[in-house]
Amino acid sequence: MPAKLQRLWRDSVLGRHVLVALVGLLVVLLLLETVNDFRAIQLSSMAYLGIAAGGLTILTGLNGQISLGHGALMAIGAYTAALMLPDRDASTPLPLVVLVSVLVTLAVGTAVGAAAARLHGPYLAGATLALAVAVPGIALYFGETLGGEQGLRVSMPDVPVWALDAEYLLTGTEMTRSGWVALMAWTTLAVTYVLLANLSRGRVGRRWRAVRDGEVSAELAGVRLGRSRVSAFMVSAAAAGAAGAMLAFTVRLAAPSGFTLTLSLTLLTAVVLGGLGSLGGALVGAALLTFLPPFVTSVGSDAGLSDLRAAELAPLVYGLVMIAVILLAPAGIAGSFRAWRIRRQARVALAPAPVAASTTGTTGTPDSPTRSTVPTSSKGTPT
Repeated sequence: MPAKLQRLWRDSVLGRHVLVALVGLLVVLLLLETVNDFRAIQLSSMAYLGIAAGGLTILTGLNGQISLGHGALMAIGAYTAALMLPDRDASTPLPLVVLVSVLVTLAVGTAVGAAAARLHGPYLAGATLALAVAVPGIALYFGETLGGEQGLRVSMPDVPVWALDAEYLLTGTEMTRSGWVALMAWTTLAVTYVLLANLSRGRVGRRWRAVRDGEVSAELAGVRLGRSRVSAFMVSAAAAGAAGAMLAFTVRLAAPSGFTLTLSLTLLTAVVLGGLGSLGGALVGAALLTFLPPFVTSVGSDAGLSDLRAAELAPLVYGLVMIAVILLAPAGIAGSFRAWRIRRQARVALAPAPVAASTTGTTGTPDSPTRSTVPTSSKGTPT
């Protein structure tokens, strides 16, 4: 590694996070060249689940607030994106669509966070649960605008010419629309994770952790509890809005059936499986949620099970994996790996250094004769 990159990696937190994000995007870009459209859609699903799980990690893992309503916040982002892309002739740039979805969800998250700032534990979970139940009903109530039970179709524009030219120049292949959506989703994930990682490592993140670890101590130290909780909810809601927009781009539909309570519980499961308080763990949990059920279903079909039995096998295996992680790795997959690495480094640091054999003064060697060094008299007695 060049000296400048080494200094950037060692001295700059932002630079280290940006380098990791760029390497990750390069890996995803190379991977997209080798997979079909189905795998590209799966990668897009992993990306938007990872974005939402990363925001929930900030809220639950760093600030200690339990939310069961992040699926509803994703619905707000998805419906905003769908309203901005009513047909393929819409000229709204996709980055602007994502930005507006984030801002609308941020406004809703700010209102919800301010209302729930004094709630704790099961009371906060109950309030966000009510949000998860109410938001899909709003789409049904305003059916003429939001499409009712059928939802709104998301008309994705064609892949930009500059992206097609860049893809052909670099790889000699033509980018498909699914690959373009996957690349956008992972770029959004990379930007989101860089921002979340820097927030969690800075002064704001320390305040979140202080409130999580001890509210009385944090208040005595001058931390405003309400402001800290609302800020964590705002950041988490903004991430959910970006994830909702990516979901709308991926499935090209925003419908109430896609944002039920199951989605909120799925996000919370991803955070618990990966490890509370770890963005890498959130990404690991999103990967498990995306790839494990189809893999188990495929294995069941190959074993001779019917399609229905194979589909029923996936939730069973998923539940067993979750129970195993809770029992064997209570800190989650990423958290347990981090703890193992810390213990290993501690053992290496505390291990005694090997003693090098000396070439002088060793008994029984030619360089160190065994005669006494104490002076003696002529009669052989010590003087």
